[in-house]
Amino acid sequence: MEISSIFRVRLSLKQRYFLLLCIAAVVIIAHQFTRNHPGRARMKRLEGLRANSSQFTLEKQPFRILGGSVHYFRVPRTYWEDRLLKMKACGINTLTTYVPWNLHEPERGVFDFENDLDLEAYLRIAASLDLWVILRPGPYICGEWDLGGLPSWLLRDQNMKLRTTYSGFTDAVNSFFDEVIKKVVPYQYSQGGPIIAVQVENEYGSYAKDDKYMPFIKEALLSRGITELLLTSDNKDGLKLGGLKGALETINFQKLDINEIKYLDEIQPQKPKMVMEYWSGWFDLWGGLHHVFTAEDMISVVTEILKLNMSINLYMFHGGTNFGFMNGAFAVGLPAPQPMVTSYDYDAPLSEAGDYTTKYHLLRNLFSSYHSQPLPKLPSTQERKAYQSVVVKQHLSLWDSLHSTEGPFKSERPVNMENLPVNNNNGQSYGYTLYETAITSGGTLNSKNNIRDRALVFVDKHFIGVLDYKGSRTLSLLVENCGRVNYGTTLDDERKGLVGDVEFNSHILRDFIIHSLDMKPAFINSLQSTGHWVSMQQQPSFPAFFQAKFYVISSPKDTFIKLPEWTKGVVFINGRNLGRYWSIGPQQTLYVPGPWLQRGGNQVMVFEEQEADGKLQFASSPDYGMTVDVQ
Repeated sequence: MEISSIFRVRLSLKQRYFLLLCIAAVVIIAHQFTRNHPGRARMKRLEGLRANSSQFTLEKQPFRILGGSVHYFRVPRTYWEDRLLKMKACGINTLTTYVPWNLHEPERGVFDFENDLDLEAYLRIAASLDLWVILRPGPYICGEWDLGGLPSWLLRDQNMKLRTTYSGFTDAVNSFFDEVIKKVVPYQYSQGGPIIAVQVENEYGSYAKDDKYMPFIKEALLSRGITELLLTSDNKDGLKLGGLKGALETINFQKLDINEIKYLDEIQPQKPKMVMEYWSGWFDLWGGLHHVFTAEDMISVVTEILKLNMSINLYMFHGGTNFGFMNGAFAVGLPAPQPMVTSYDYDAPLSEAGDYTTKYHLLRNLFSSYHSQPLPKLPSTQERKAYQSVVVKQHLSLWDSLHSTEGPFKSERPVNMENLPVNNNNGQSYGYTLYETAITSGGTLNSKNNIRDRALVFVDKHFIGVLDYKGSRTLSLLVENCGRVNYGTTLDDERKGLVGDVEFNSHILRDFIIHSLDMKPAFINSLQSTGHWVSMQQQPSFPAFFQAKFYVISSPKDTFIKLPEWTKGVVFINGRNLGRYWSIGPQQTLYVPGPWLQRGGNQVMVFEEQEADGKLQFASSPDYGMTVDVQ
């Protein structure tokens, strides 16, 4: 009798169920193992992306990169697959993404790769859709992101020299790379994963303060197991200083200048030419206009790039949103930095909310001719809804919220945000800081240019324009970090709050009480349970928090919130920071992802600095303000 027939006879029903459960458990464990170690689940590959001639090769076959940038940290995790499916359907074969150090290590030695920051999950989705990946792990990423992705706690060191081989910086980079690189190594092409190339730093030729720095970053990648093709990325001027032996140089631009292509060819003869950042649109600044780059102008340049037998990466393919306080600021050629808006729509081919645009359809038509097989069908778009307006029911004075902050802290002199003794001595990264001290007469306040970035001035909790009081009063300065510069040579100077002395009637102010208002989720959640909320029947004093509820009856849909009679502040929905609004524009709406809402009641909290009409409105489409063509 065969062994199998013996088992059929001798196993009881209970034993059979137990055996099936064991087999199922083994299958599940094996599946999880292969998901987390994709290289071990696939056949060994022979040769990855190479740049040994005028054309890229992959597995020794000619290969053209048709790339697009989508940053996982700017898109709700629930929508990652949707955005990448739409990318695939456009004819793009390669995903590029930055890795934001400041989100992944919010405090020194404390790492976060969970939920919306699960980089490995993002890479697995790309692999499942047969998209290749060019990883751009920094440590500096620019990206119109606060401090170019560098964590603000680095600036606690008064001697810090960012993006150099200064030991305080390189030690921190090594610690971060120890964590992030070990996560991505198994996803390299040589191990069966989607990563075909890795970028060394980002646009260093425009910074170039230390000629030993780029070799350090290269070695930091190689020594931790990076084996795929290395790249650098610079504009034409940056190419002169940003190159690195052993890494292919690529170029960034928006409008085609054939002389720039010739220059790239001259410094790298007989090498593949690639536009690592073809700027499909542009970013917006508060107080400016919404930038657009016409679809016709874009497609004509992309067509010419491809005719030149070059590879291309669209920056951005899908921009997403600068949720929370993560927007950067622009300083080049300006008397003072100007912060970026919350939306990172970028006038990209796929809109902030994942909608198709004219650019998308033109690109799809163009890219289809570079594929031998028909492109996938277009995925359906997300349904959106303009919910009914919501009336605010309660308000809470800023002064009554201070009991929920960490502190307060007493200091003879002003202390900048980054050096406050909060967040386990990592300082304050974002939000507002309140500085209070005593004055005994009216007079003139002189900031001595030490306010970063913007301050509201109060006397005895009343907002004032001119100080004209007598007797002992409390002078309060509510200072906002509007966003750190993300590009240029001033990164070392991006400390926020009061960064030096301020004078009153020509006398330096001393003896401050300082409150850190970084408005993290724990703080916002604690406000909901405080007993200091007041009915809107009582006139609010500003700044203040406002609270309302709105109800979703069916499945939650994407929407946009707008506050036409409000002035400036921040919106939180169900504890999540949607970002800043500001009546000066251009942006007039904030994107609310459907997955961040819930069926039933949804809690909205708004921090408003100066004026509110008590009503929150919703729209089914965004309003980015008056437009201007990219110059």
